[in-house]
Amino acid sequence: MSDLHESLREHVRILGECLGETISSARGEDFLQKIETIRSLAKQGRSGTEEDRQELQAYLHLLDEQELLPVTRAFNQFLNLANIAEQHHRARLRTTEDSLPDQPELDLLLKRVLDKGISQETLVHSLHNMQVDLVLTAHPTEVIRRTLIQKYDALDTCLSELDSEGCQQDPWRRQATHRRLQELISQAWHTSEIREQRPSPVDEAKWGFAVIENSLWQALPAFYRQLDQALVQATGQSLPLDCSPIRFASWMGGDRDGNPNVTAKVTREVLLLSRWMAADLYLEDIDQLRSELSMWQCNAALRQRVGESITEPYRELLRQVHQQLQITLEWIQAQLEGQAYLDEGIILDSEALYEPLLACYRSLCDCGMKSIADGRLLDILRRLSCFGMNLVKLDIRQDGSRHAQVFCELTEYLGIGKYSEWSEEERQEFLLRELRSKRPLLPAHWPCSAETQEVIDTCRVIAAEPSQALGSYVISMASQPSDVLAVILLLQETGVQHPMRVVPLFETLDDLEGAANVINRLLTIDWYRHYTQGHQEVMIGYSDSSKDAGQLAAAWGQYRAQERLTEVCRFHKVKLTLFHGRGGTVGRGGGPAHAAILGQPPGSVNGTLRVTEQGEMIRFKFGQPNLAMRSLEIYTSAVLEATLLPPPVPEDAWRKRMDTLAQAALISYRQTVRQHPHFVPYFRAVTPEQELARLPLGSRPAKRKSEGGVESLRAIPWIFAWTQIRLMLPAWLGSDEALKEALAQGHLDELRSMMQQWPFFRTYMDMLEMVLAKADAEIAAYYEQRLLNIQDQGLGEHLRERLHGLVATLLQIRDQSRLLENAPMIQQAIEVRNPYIDPLHILQAELIKRTRDSAHSASETPQIHAALEKALMVTMAGIAAGLRNTG
Repeated sequence: MSDLHESLREHVRILGECLGETISSARGEDFLQKIETIRSLAKQGRSGTEEDRQELQAYLHLLDEQELLPVTRAFNQFLNLANIAEQHHRARLRTTEDSLPDQPELDLLLKRVLDKGISQETLVHSLHNMQVDLVLTAHPTEVIRRTLIQKYDALDTCLSELDSEGCQQDPWRRQATHRRLQELISQAWHTSEIREQRPSPVDEAKWGFAVIENSLWQALPAFYRQLDQALVQATGQSLPLDCSPIRFASWMGGDRDGNPNVTAKVTREVLLLSRWMAADLYLEDIDQLRSELSMWQCNAALRQRVGESITEPYRELLRQVHQQLQITLEWIQAQLEGQAYLDEGIILDSEALYEPLLACYRSLCDCGMKSIADGRLLDILRRLSCFGMNLVKLDIRQDGSRHAQVFCELTEYLGIGKYSEWSEEERQEFLLRELRSKRPLLPAHWPCSAETQEVIDTCRVIAAEPSQALGSYVISMASQPSDVLAVILLLQETGVQHPMRVVPLFETLDDLEGAANVINRLLTIDWYRHYTQGHQEVMIGYSDSSKDAGQLAAAWGQYRAQERLTEVCRFHKVKLTLFHGRGGTVGRGGGPAHAAILGQPPGSVNGTLRVTEQGEMIRFKFGQPNLAMRSLEIYTSAVLEATLLPPPVPEDAWRKRMDTLAQAALISYRQTVRQHPHFVPYFRAVTPEQELARLPLGSRPAKRKSEGGVESLRAIPWIFAWTQIRLMLPAWLGSDEALKEALAQGHLDELRSMMQQWPFFRTYMDMLEMVLAKADAEIAAYYEQRLLNIQDQGLGEHLRERLHGLVATLLQIRDQSRLLENAPMIQQAIEVRNPYIDPLHILQAELIKRTRDSAHSASETPQIHAALEKALMVTMAGIAAGLRNTG
């Protein structure tokens, strides 16, 4: 920690001291000394012997049950405060997880593109036509309550104040800031970390809107100023006013796959709330703009609009806009309350707001006031180009089996057969016949099941919305062309007028293998190719494919699927957009965005990209304006580079090596996860998988079905459970055997060449190294010691040996003496947090044992059991905060 940035160390110290004072005030000095003793023992345990680690364990075992909750809360709070300090530090240095401090990446990239012989016209055209959708999703990965996030944001503001020159020179101002820090940390201490109940889908959507309001609303126009300046310096051309390479979409309130809480009613409410938030934000912008545009001089076009007698023409036009926005807000509110309200004069189309603002902009420029036009007015125009009047486009996601169920019930009701028993060819023939038909298919009074009615109601909500409000309709577990055609027919039958993008999501390894064939069969259908209007979107699933096949085999399967999809769409002369369903963790496709994009197959990122941003990663990347600006820059730079300077085509020998590695990893992974007789009992016993369902993380259930075993568990809790015990198994299992076998066969030099020259393989190895740095076999062994019978510990010992072996293998391939030699900031972040996470691991194992024992004990009082459960939930939240990802 000696080379940790001084300001970061100082902020950690200040926040830690404030927390100590709060704990002392709330619990007494003796309790604070216990916390300090635990922290000291944890540090000794990290750097000392087995006896030192056992001393920490013994001390924690002596805690009485009344102390367990406050002790877990103390360490959880410190880890959250350390995150705040580090996040603030990154924001100051404009560095995210995949960039270097003070590196003007965009400027350097534009220069490098031109130096490579790319013309200025090609560069400008590529940037103008770039389409990057960042899709905010509310998967249950955000453990921190929204009320605490707001307090943490306020703490960050205080740290910014402490950094300011004025505060440095004014002791009274500095003292006032310290008082505010103390107040906020005290508020956080006296606020429960754990929600009393799961958030609703509407709550999740509001959280997503808050990220836009509090950070992205400021960051986006600031980033476009930076982009415009870089483009002018490189080419002499400005970014057009209506150009927005980055857009935002959302699944919050639209993702109904396995979530019965997302209904048609909820989707409609979220769409209205999104529109209300956008109108409210624009109303505030217009108010501020009116106060600034007091000029009297205007061009003839604006004068004609407002009249000759108006002395402040800009304010007059903006007064009219303000009135329309106010009416719009009142109309939306009435819609939410189910009341009637005339829609005369409301603004639902972004063009209706953009046009008068553009008139003001042109008038100011015509009258020699471009510097004024390029101020707040330009920022609003940029926001309109990105956010529109809906803030985000809402995607709809549903499992493909639900659409098949609709047609199964319908065909039986109509007496024309049973859709579920038809072959794929018969289904396609039926669906295409009905798509070409001009008569309605759905009966007016059809007594269908509640599940089918919900699907139809959702489609009718879509039909009632303007196309600008909606993104894609994503079909989970798609595997056949009929999955796509069925959705298009349902949309058509329920009155959807625009050709909504219908996107198959290929998730399992088998589905990824067959993805290109499905799209090829679709694009050979004339009717369908006309429907696409020359644009095909396909979603690649990372979470379920990794859970199905292991990380290495899944990563190679995803890469090959993208290659083939790119070839198919190129053959059919259709533009392809790949939608990457990445999670926050490596086991779910997570990792640095820049490296991930440049690691895609050449030609697959052709100026267009969609990618999910999930849970806590939204806050880590976009929660503060400076970090959000840097994240937007990284996405723009990476997509531009992948488009104009794509990575090299991998050598045939590398592809063959990857085939061999992936096959070996797949066999090894499935032999353990699917075939080992003790694996499921081991997983259930040694991880908090059973307890996880009681942690109110998100609106979606932990399992797709109430019954079923590990196979029914969602990918997120699957990863979460292994992360909690630091075994990180889904991210490396199988890779160990595959890489060890390659070394044994003498392929070290080839692996090193692949790592140095092939971005895909380099990114995979970088992510594997980061996972191994966070893994801890000794922590996992402690869980086994507390929660498993001695005779059942053979599998755990075997897995830990494999983990140690993989570390040695990776270090040999990378020619390093220790993990993360070349990533000191990540290494330090892990080392700084470990002494605070270790006590939570020990307490969590103890709490799991006690809560499981108490569930079978008649003598345990409900009060004690509730306290134990809450303490257990706090350990989950704390470990997740310390590792900076939960699933």
